[in-house]
Amino acid sequence: MDRTERTREKFMELFGAEPTGREGTDSEFMRILQRFIFGEVCYVGSLDNRMRELVTITVLTVKQALPQLKAHVGACLNVGISPVEIRETVYQCAPFIGFPVTLNAIAAIDEVFATRGISLPLENCETVNEQTRYEKGLALQKPVYGDEIAERYGWLPEDFSKNIPIWLTELCFSDFFTRKGLDGKTRELLTVVILASMGGADMQVRSHVAGALKAGSTAEEIVCALSHAMPYMGFPRLFNALNVAKDVLMKEVKK
Repeated sequence: MDRTERTREKFMELFGAEPTGREGTDSEFMRILQRFIFGEVCYVGSLDNRMRELVTITVLTVKQALPQLKAHVGACLNVGISPVEIRETVYQCAPFIGFPVTLNAIAAIDEVFATRGISLPLENCETVNEQTRYEKGLALQKPVYGDEIAERYGWLPEDFSKNIPIWLTELCFSDFFTRKGLDGKTRELLTVVILASMGGADMQVRSHVAGALKAGSTAEEIVCALSHAMPYMGFPRLFNALNVAKDVLMKEVKK
């Protein structure tokens, strides 16, 4: 198949519709976009439709591309991703991009769920309580990241040197990463995508690439996820992520 035929095949798989022809006011642009994303990028690398669509809705949440997010939530449902998996993918962006913009994305996905007849709220996926937040979060964080944050920010005034590492452990690793609905490998890989698509988080990208490898992703899967995110976040952010994680990834590639 040439890339035009592949575009049609992938578009039907994801959206159940034909790609853009000559209709609309900007059909030329849409043909460039669709043939590149759905005729080329989607066919390079090992990730399946499920993982690629989770990567896509992650980037669209970070970028606040809400109309496109709605379209790809529909694609997620079409390829068998559960509403809980979609929700958890969006929820876990919050510690990195902030609560307000995450709420925008939640409103967008809920709108799609409503149109598909999916009852809300979805099932509760919490696994921790007020008494276990810190211990449960630390149990996930420490084997992968050690005491890096506490050591790095020990120079802060006392209240902050104590509380900032605790906040990270309890909010990111406990309130979100311990939730049901996504496995740890998927969460870590999507975290790499979140950080890469944000820009300006080079240190965290490198750290979470190492974390994704420890959680079970291969170097090829990480590069594939970042490459799949590229049409939505741009080449500069792809190259930034690959450059800062180069030494970590090369060690795995050479094994």
